[in-house]
Amino acid sequence: MRVVTWNLNGIRAAHRKGLDRFIDLIDADIWLFQETRALPEQMPDDWAPPKGHEVLWHPAQKKGYSGVMTCSRTGISEVGRGIDTELDEIRDPDGRVLHTKHGDLHCVNMYLPNGSSGPERQAYKERWIEDMLVWSKRFTDSDEPALLCGDLNIAHEEDDIWNPSGNRKTSGFLDCEREWFTRLLDNGWHDLLRIHIGPGKGPYTWWSNRGRAREEDRGWRIDYVLANAAARPLFKSAEVLREGGLTVSDHAPLIVDLDM
Repeated sequence: MRVVTWNLNGIRAAHRKGLDRFIDLIDADIWLFQETRALPEQMPDDWAPPKGHEVLWHPAQKKGYSGVMTCSRTGISEVGRGIDTELDEIRDPDGRVLHTKHGDLHCVNMYLPNGSSGPERQAYKERWIEDMLVWSKRFTDSDEPALLCGDLNIAHEEDDIWNPSGNRKTSGFLDCEREWFTRLLDNGWHDLLRIHIGPGKGPYTWWSNRGRAREEDRGWRIDYVLANAAARPLFKSAEVLREGGLTVSDHAPLIVDLDM
């Protein structure tokens, strides 16, 4: 089984830039897209879901903002949306979390908040991730295989960012965020790409549009597929397709193959 997580930075723009070609090239069974920034009825007439896939949308209430979507050709059932949090009066209005099940496999499609716009937003992000840490234990305490996939907006280790020393005070690489990520893994999640490639710089999954960051591969690894203990033995391989991040989005697709 092939599972792909990909922040599209707007599905309509990604479609115009050749998303369909990468869908055909990668040939995944399950697609977990983040930052779709569209309602289904806003998609152009020439767009269609990946061939043979069922689709579940979870758009944000605010048009043109956030949103996740999961596509599957292995069967799909919706389990839930959002996390157990008191931060939002309405259940996950930003469209950040979609929990689906595909046969025996649970998939959590997640777009974690970004705190870069200012202190208030960073405080919101930090409250949100603490709630998420508690919520996600239902999967690490379970005997059923589960993947937590998506744009988590945090580079965990120095190997996960091109310029660690210059970003110590940047949202996404703050000490408190990195310590939280360590606690997340300590709770029983396994970082599949890092397990596959071992230590070393990169590969990155996001690049700034400023300067020549994309051309010179000066990026961040902020997109992940994490497996609980039950899913870890099913893991075969993982890779980042950087070309997708240079062509379709500012993020690259992360591809994981499972033996199931």
